Amino acid sequence: MTQMLKITLPDGSLREVEPGTTPADIAAAIGPGLAKAALAARVNGELRDIARPFEGDAALALVTARDEADALELVRHDYAHVLAEAVQKLFPGTQITFGPATDDGFYYDFAPTAEHGPFTDEELPAIEAEMRRIIAADAPLVREVWSRDDVRAFFLKQGETFKAEWVMELPADETITMYRAGEWMDLCRGPHLASTGKLDPNAFKLTRVSGAYWRGDQKNAMLSRIYGTGWLNKKQLDAHLVRLEEAAKRDHRKIGREMGLFHLQQEAHGSVFWHPHGYIIWRALEAYMRRAIDGAGYQEVKTPQVMDARQWEQSGHWGKYRENMFVIPDEVPNTEDEGAIISGDADWMALKPMNCPAHVLIFKQGIKSYRDLPLRIYENGCCHRNEPHGALHGLMRVRQFTQDDAHIFCREDQIVEEVRLFCELADRVYKDFGFTYAIKLALRPEKRFGSDEVWDLAEAELRDAVAKAGFATEAYGWEELPGEGAFYAPKLEWHLTDAIGRTWQVGTIQSDRVLPERLDAAYVGEDGERHRPIMLHRAIFGSYERFIGILIEHYAGKLPFWLAPTQAVVATIVSDADDYAREVVEALTAAGIRTEADLRNEKINYKVREHSLAKVPYLLVIGKREAEERTVALRPLGADARQEIGGLDGLVARLAAEATPPDLR
Repeated sequence: MTQMLKITLPDGSLREVEPGTTPADIAAAIGPGLAKAALAARVNGELRDIARPFEGDAALALVTARDEADALELVRHDYAHVLAEAVQKLFPGTQITFGPATDDGFYYDFAPTAEHGPFTDEELPAIEAEMRRIIAADAPLVREVWSRDDVRAFFLKQGETFKAEWVMELPADETITMYRAGEWMDLCRGPHLASTGKLDPNAFKLTRVSGAYWRGDQKNAMLSRIYGTGWLNKKQLDAHLVRLEEAAKRDHRKIGREMGLFHLQQEAHGSVFWHPHGYIIWRALEAYMRRAIDGAGYQEVKTPQVMDARQWEQSGHWGKYRENMFVIPDEVPNTEDEGAIISGDADWMALKPMNCPAHVLIFKQGIKSYRDLPLRIYENGCCHRNEPHGALHGLMRVRQFTQDDAHIFCREDQIVEEVRLFCELADRVYKDFGFTYAIKLALRPEKRFGSDEVWDLAEAELRDAVAKAGFATEAYGWEELPGEGAFYAPKLEWHLTDAIGRTWQVGTIQSDRVLPERLDAAYVGEDGERHRPIMLHRAIFGSYERFIGILIEHYAGKLPFWLAPTQAVVATIVSDADDYAREVVEALTAAGIRTEADLRNEKINYKVREHSLAKVPYLLVIGKREAEERTVALRPLGADARQEIGGLDGLVARLAAEATPPDLR
């Protein structure tokens, strides 16, 4: 007698089914509406194809478009596969590599034939048309389990050397699956939708082509990466395209040029040339953060840029992070042993990619007592990381950057309170800059230092601190992220939401027991014995460069008045007003307002347009009448702003109050 399988539904009801039954069968049994709407299934919590048979008793949750996170990941993964099939149909001989879903779409990396060369943006419309034909064909997406050797042989026969290489490096215990769509096949873990026709042919768009190295290594072959955005329906796509259009208008690189804030060039690729106006913003942020950390009991330090490589080896960064470090000399011994001692007589040095080991060395100067803790060490620390050339992006990802970095050395009994205080400090800072945010807890990664017991304790402490600060709530977007912690510690992350709904991960605090152990940091406890301090790594801006980029895009260049590099321009209509205009500039400057004079022999409308493009908050227009009456015509930035006339003294007092940083009001 066949033993029936017991399938438990989310409402607690139980269905007994025969072996070979699929989630699609259960959806059909419940009703035709659900059968049509079901896209995939969660079986015992694992996302699976809806047509994959149950392998035993299971808990089942059917996934529909209402389960947006799962549904979007599925459709984007499928769009990537349809993209790959379309490219190979249009351009025979093209090899396929990887094609994952992304936060707002998908991409696929291809190795074009030598005859064709790299793909171009001009080819995207034809590829989109072919994708729509594949979707209309509604071919079933069928999961097949293959042996590793059979997969390799199949791809080698097809001339697919990249896939043949990759399959042999998958874990030995992994089930190898191929997905078939008609005659086309790809190596993939899945899951997928039931067929290509489940995709909306009007809910995707290919966006651009770029270069990418095979497996992200610049020593490997250069591939063509085709990006796309994919959604559940056209309405979502249209809304996303509007956001992209708005994001393009807010691009910090474009606005930075218009405002004369900074530039980047090949001679210092990945580093920023700050212009006077841009550095005013930097200095305002630096002054703000110094006031914040001074008020919170931090001691500011400055540490070397270059440190002995043995220090980085002892800290663990040499083995885990060496490929991203700038080393002096630049040729590093090649070793398979990540922890190998650097040999030879040469003094190997490295530019610091982070500040934490240097702060431990400061902590270790002199004997520390339990009474000295917590010790809060802060640094505006300049760091260097050898980011891949293709990953660099304006201010958002650079090779040289400055962190608002601090490390809190504390006792076990002080951890929760220190993290709570930091949560409250970060909350004040982000609110001062006009951001809302979500807090997330990034949990232990697969590759890590430290025992499970240590990680259990560190993760629990961070949870407890956020709860005590009152931020572990739905209102603050509280969420836990498995596997996304640092290799030495779990971390809390602050994800800011900008004016057009994008999120940016900036602030962090990490509870670390590993680095103090590796670098032999200790304090004398109340019992007279040596104890390890806990090291809390924390930052609020993250890096000055990236935070300024985020601010520029959030405010579309129209920065809060206290941050604007030029806060006011006094512009004359006629030369007869020049002397009074200079007097106005002097009065505003004396009140601490960053003011410039525009006395050029140009029409006032020309001056208005020019200073509006530069995002100057206030234009003070002075003509013959204003000079005679000792008044000023004030024009705020913005198309709908109305000009107002007022006396000079009142205007100076008003702007001086507005120029006061929010933490000093």
